[in-house]
Amino acid sequence: MTGGTGDVSPAAPARAGGGVLAATCVSAFVVNANTSAVSILLPAISEDTGASLATLQWAVTGYSLVGAAVIVTSGALGDIFGRRRIFLCGLLLFVASCVLIALGDSAGAVIAGRAVQGAAGSTILACGLSLLSAGSSGEAQMRAVSLWGAASAAGAAAGPLLGGVLVDITGWQGLFWIDAGIAVACVPLTLRAVPESRDPSRPRSVDLAGTALIAAVLVPFVFAVTEGADWGWLSAPTLVCFVCSVVALVGFVLVEKRVRTPLIDLALLRNNILVGSSVAILVVAGCINAIMYICSLYFQNADGLGMSPLQAGVATLPAAAGIVVTAPLITRFVGKVGARAVIAGGFGIATVAFAVFAFVDASWEYATFVAPLVVLAVGLGLANGPSSSVATACVTKEQVGAASGISNMGRYVGAAVLTAITAALFDSVYSHHHAAGAATADALAAGFARAAVGLALFCAFGILLALLVGRFRPAGPPTAAQYAAAAAAGAHTVPTRPTNGAPDS
Repeated sequence: MTGGTGDVSPAAPARAGGGVLAATCVSAFVVNANTSAVSILLPAISEDTGASLATLQWAVTGYSLVGAAVIVTSGALGDIFGRRRIFLCGLLLFVASCVLIALGDSAGAVIAGRAVQGAAGSTILACGLSLLSAGSSGEAQMRAVSLWGAASAAGAAAGPLLGGVLVDITGWQGLFWIDAGIAVACVPLTLRAVPESRDPSRPRSVDLAGTALIAAVLVPFVFAVTEGADWGWLSAPTLVCFVCSVVALVGFVLVEKRVRTPLIDLALLRNNILVGSSVAILVVAGCINAIMYICSLYFQNADGLGMSPLQAGVATLPAAAGIVVTAPLITRFVGKVGARAVIAGGFGIATVAFAVFAFVDASWEYATFVAPLVVLAVGLGLANGPSSSVATACVTKEQVGAASGISNMGRYVGAAVLTAITAALFDSVYSHHHAAGAATADALAAGFARAAVGLALFCAFGILLALLVGRFRPAGPPTAAQYAAAAAAGAHTVPTRPTNGAPDS
């Protein structure tokens, strides 16, 4: 089974061993902390490499683009060739990417390393969760998955702060050297303590064509939205990129209808609840990554708030940690009023917060940003937790892995596309105002404000998405797994019930 859940043998142990928990949870923490920390590092990387921030935006979007293409495929490879084996490949690839980035003295090296890291991170998350699911059963499986979800959530929340601390102490390279060291330590632990598992009933074919076509859809589209303002929206390069994306999308649908083991089961897309929750996840993930991106740049710019990396890491905590903390707090509330109302309300609150940011100007101090950031965290947390839980609760037990894969792919796509759109809008408005003679501080504030308007529109669209979720509400009181799934929702979709399947070997 793909997408981050495992198949449990009838003879599976009652609980995952300590070594399995340590290897998977530590690696999940490191991957998510690394992912959320990078935006804080970009100004320092720009200063060292001489690359523009507009160019280095690809270090963020490239990671997500590759992750979107690889996350389901890596789960399939684990099912076929062994989850531990592919998990170890992910760890080694993560180490290599960290070394490439830390030693890189150019934007190209950093961006290439982050693209490799996208493949490594998605592989570690998908196969790590599968190893936990395959290594235990019943309630013990849910406890293990809950711990993994908590580790993922903690990493996502702590990343910006850790990144800011390390930039001041070690330089921006320190984060990647430390992450590489932790990943290296996980390798012998995995070899010694994690048993191999696979799904012998799964066909041995892998939808590589679907994986390539997903990349072919996303990469030209992101190029177009990133460069369209400079190229001209009706220029030949922009139109060619859009046409390539459309052609690749048509090709993807045709391929998925014909292959034996498709990357995405198109039949699942008839499930309105799954589609609505997955697109909501896409919007939330995009908004989280986009606001963290523009906040980290604006807060550290000398003509913005002029913060140090550490100060910026602390300053973004209301958004980074608030989303993680809010989601599980409202889990019980979802059972009373239904997921649709909570998701719609969350997007409504987030829309208001972004609308407030539309009035940013150069006179704003950090204290003025705090209240909208807190409100934004509450809104996105309200929308995020239920969307992630609903995505795997609205399908049969046999479909949980595929549904998880769809929602996790949506999460990566949202992070890539909305960050690219927001970065392009920010840079375009800034450049236009600056060229018109506006002071740098005023041009920066105008770019931030216009980017916030764009994100407000996406959140307003999210309110409509909630209608697709219907009146779905979970049965019975919330479990520990549901709380952990809600907390981890910013990083990964975590199943909220035990998974069963073919015997492992």
